[in-house]
Amino acid sequence: MGYSIAIDGPAGAGKSTIAKRIAKSLSFVYVDTGAMYRAIALHLIRQGVPPGDSDLIGKVCQEADITIRYQDKEQQVLLNAENVTGLIRTEEVGNMASASSVNPKVRLKLVELQRALAAGADVVMDGRDIGTYVLPDAFLKIYLTASVKTRANRRYLELQKKGIPCDLAQITEDIEERDHRDMTREFAPLKQAEDAVLVDTSSMNIEEVADQILKLYKEKRAKL
Repeated sequence: MGYSIAIDGPAGAGKSTIAKRIAKSLSFVYVDTGAMYRAIALHLIRQGVPPGDSDLIGKVCQEADITIRYQDKEQQVLLNAENVTGLIRTEEVGNMASASSVNPKVRLKLVELQRALAAGADVVMDGRDIGTYVLPDAFLKIYLTASVKTRANRRYLELQKKGIPCDLAQITEDIEERDHRDMTREFAPLKQAEDAVLVDTSSMNIEEVADQILKLYKEKRAKL
């Protein structure tokens, strides 16, 4: 399976930012699994599927054709042949992704694609269940986390910077609800893999987190 690196953790922990940086440093392929779930969520929203209708989610998600392509080393997410990379980062899509990702049919649909990507290249993959379920044999597993307060503040500043109206209290509530859903779902819940290294980013900047993970990777490679 190559030298795959699995980065798991709750919403807002900085997984995607760190994973992209690690992948670039090591010339690995970055696989943003969250973007895949967001693409399915966008499809569900467009089809008017309520977040709580599990049966309908399981049915309608099968109509979504999700593919990944790389353009100038950047991941592009296609939904039914439409490039939706720029449409899937809204709070509405994020909340629907969290609600729909607990559905086994949604997860099984995407896991096959994710494993195929890892089988064909050295990858850095981030998500909620990469080290525990998608890539249980990953070369290095990281569990990236931060306090709810820290994660909410980061998201608030990110949205403010983009000029998107937001409320810190609402963001905090959304993150707490998302954590609960992710950690208590029956199928492949969010949890730290037994052989994953815990990295708490609450008091660390991006460079410090990336440096720590790169150090862990290089130390493990040196032992081979």
